[in-house]
Amino acid sequence: MTAETVINFLETLKIPEGKTAGEPLTLAEYQKRFIRGAMDEAIMVACLSIGRGNAKTALAAGIGLGATMGVWDDQPRREIILAARNRDQAKIAFNFIVGFIESLPEGEQELFVIRRGAKLEVEYQANGGGLARCIAADGKSILGGAPTLAILDERAAWEREKGDNLENAILSGLGKRDGKALIISTSAPDDANTFSRWLDEPPPGTYVQEHRPPFGLPADDLESLLIANPGAKEGIGSSPEWLVAQARRAIARGGSALSSFRNLNRNERVSTEDRSVLITIDEWLSAEVDPDALPAREGPCVLGVDLGGSRSMSAAAFYWPETGRLEAFGTFPGQPTLADRGASDGVSDRYVQMKERGELFTKGEATVPPGPWLAEIVKRADGATITCIVGDRFRHAEFTEAMQKANLRIPFRQRGFGWADGSEDIERFRRALFDGHVKTLPSLLLRSAFAEAITLIDPAGNHKLAKGRSLGRIDAAAATVIAVAEGARIVARPETKSRGFVWAS
Repeated sequence: MTAETVINFLETLKIPEGKTAGEPLTLAEYQKRFIRGAMDEAIMVACLSIGRGNAKTALAAGIGLGATMGVWDDQPRREIILAARNRDQAKIAFNFIVGFIESLPEGEQELFVIRRGAKLEVEYQANGGGLARCIAADGKSILGGAPTLAILDERAAWEREKGDNLENAILSGLGKRDGKALIISTSAPDDANTFSRWLDEPPPGTYVQEHRPPFGLPADDLESLLIANPGAKEGIGSSPEWLVAQARRAIARGGSALSSFRNLNRNERVSTEDRSVLITIDEWLSAEVDPDALPAREGPCVLGVDLGGSRSMSAAAFYWPETGRLEAFGTFPGQPTLADRGASDGVSDRYVQMKERGELFTKGEATVPPGPWLAEIVKRADGATITCIVGDRFRHAEFTEAMQKANLRIPFRQRGFGWADGSEDIERFRRALFDGHVKTLPSLLLRSAFAEAITLIDPAGNHKLAKGRSLGRIDAAAATVIAVAEGARIVARPETKSRGFVWAS
C-alpha cells in the first residue's frame, strides 16, 4: 500500500536538527494517521491543522523527498512543489529536505543536485528523475507547472490574494498528472480564511485532520493543549510542562501575547490583532461561574434586546444589576435548519450545540415574529420584575409594535449603536465585566458572540460594536452590552429621598 510505503520510507531517515538530531525518525500516531488519510487513492487534497511545533513542516518535507525520489510514484520527471508564505519560510522546508538527504547512504546522496541560489531546488537524477522546488506564495511562480505533489505550508498565514492565486494555479496543475496536494498549517485567525474553509467545507476528494480543542477553554487547560499538540505526548516538539508554563505566562501578559498563544499553540481561531477586540475570550471567561456560584435573581431586571432582521438572529439578555446575574438567549427562524445555517456561517454544528444547551431556540418559519418572540423571551424571566427593555432607537417602531402584540407595558429605553451611545455602553460594559459585576453560567452562545465582536474606532477614540467577519453573529453580545450598560446606569443613579415638610419662619 502507498501509505505504508511512505511510512516505511520516512522511518529510514534521520532527524536533521533539534535535540534529537541524528536519531532515526519515528513517526507519531497522528502523523501516520495523516499519511494514511492523505495517500488514499480517492483523495486529491489532504489538510492538516495542528499547533506550532508538532513537526508538520518536517513531515511534509520528508514526504516531498520521497516523492522526488519516486519511492512510491514512478512517473518520469516528477515535479514536487513546496510553497510557503515567503522565501524564508520556504527555506525552512528546503533545509529539512537537505538535512534528510544527508542522512541517506553516500551513494544515494551523489544522485542529488542541490541548488541554493536564486532558486531553492533539489533535483534527483535517478528513477526517471524528480525535481523539488521551494517557492514563495506568488501565483506567477507556478503558472504552467504540472506537479505530481504539492505541499502548501502554513497556508493560513498566506497573503489572501496572492495565496489564493497560487493555490488555484497549483490545484489546476495537479489534475494534469493525477497529483495530490497537502495543505498544512496552524489554525487561521477566523472562519473566513481560505484554510478554514478547507477544513469546514471540504469538497469531495478531501481528507481533513484537525487538532483543535473545544472552544472557550482556559489557555492553560492541559487536556485541550494536548489535543492541539499531540506530539507533546510522543516526544515531538514542546513538552506538556513547557506548554502549560507558556500558557500561564501568556495569561499573565494578556492582550496580543495571549491571543497569539491561543492561535499558534492551542490552534484556535483567535485573531492575533487585538487593538479593536471588544473583549478577549479570556476576559469573558472570568464572568462564567458554576451553577452554585451564580448570583440570585434579585432586584430590578434589565432586558437588552437585539431585534434581528428577516434573516439574522434575534437575541435577548437579562441582567440583574444588583447581583450581576446575566442570562442570554438567541433565536433563529426554523428555516433553514440550524445544522444547515451553521454550515453556511462556517461554524459547523455550533448552533445545534447551543440548542442542546438551552441557549438557542427557533421560532417562526422564514423569519422570527417579533411580537410572539418577545412574549416568549419575557416568559423566560420566570416572573422577575423587568424594569425596562433596552433596544436600538432606529428600530423603535418595530419594538413598539412587538411590545403591543406581546401585551407588554414596560418602559422602553432607546440606545443608538453608533459612536455616541455605543462608546458609552461599551465602556460601561467593560468596566462592569472587569470589576466582576457580570456573572453567568458557561454559555457557548455568548462565547461565540464575543469571539466575533470587534469595535470600530473613530479619530476621537470612540468605539462602536461591529462584526469581525461578514458571517459572524454578534447579536447576543450586542444585547448583553446594552443590558449591562443600562444596569450600570441604574445602579449609578442616586436614590431620590423625600425632603418632607419645611415650615417657613
